[in-house]
Amino acid sequence: MNLALQWRLLVCAAQFLTQLPTPRQSDFEPDWINRSARYFPMVGQLVGLLCAAIWLAAGRFWPGLPAAALTVGAGVLITGGFHEDGLADSADGLGGGSDKARRLAIMKDSRIGTYGALALALVIVLRVVLLAGLAPWAGALALVVAHGGARACAVMAMALMPYAGDPDAAKVRPSPQGVTWPESAFALASGAWPLVWLGGPRAALAVSLAVAATVSMALLARRLIGGVTGDVLGAVEQLAEVALLMGATAMAGA
Repeated sequence: MNLALQWRLLVCAAQFLTQLPTPRQSDFEPDWINRSARYFPMVGQLVGLLCAAIWLAAGRFWPGLPAAALTVGAGVLITGGFHEDGLADSADGLGGGSDKARRLAIMKDSRIGTYGALALALVIVLRVVLLAGLAPWAGALALVVAHGGARACAVMAMALMPYAGDPDAAKVRPSPQGVTWPESAFALASGAWPLVWLGGPRAALAVSLAVAATVSMALLARRLIGGVTGDVLGAVEQLAEVALLMGATAMAGA
């Protein structure tokens, strides 16, 4: 294994998914986006750790809801609203378009519509409320689990579903090779291991809910536009993140 290349791919994943400062890469190749997908869950866990630090710090000064709102807001700033934008565009396109071409055109429109605004508001409210109901360290763990696991779900959707948009018009041109099964397996394993700290029942529920959210979104996109786009992958990540938080918070007070 070329360790120098793996480091470049990890940096590429961080550059693609976040607004965090990273080393400049002058030799970037477009295929690196797909090859770096194996590291998306690790980057998600880094985002989760940063959010966990903010959650723990905010919790020393404010009660659950304000601390949770600050934490979720910080996560949006760290990622630049990357996945939230995909969720809103997917909701507008899949909910408002009458055929494939119209749905894809709406998803490319930078303006947000009713479906997008409602989906975004619902997901953010759920994330805040679910996090607010947890004790400090339980919330910190849930953030790492949800951010890493949700990126793993998006990678699995990348691997399993065809690309539905126009490759020439995509912000990042899809690689003909796509995400390979070894890359997907690595992403899944790296995204799933923190679940062991939730305990058996909650981990099983979290996985079940995340799989259900991922499959439902992927099948809906397959039926309406023939596959996934970057926006759909953002929606998968957001829905899986909520699903994992729901699993992590289940019976938390029991």
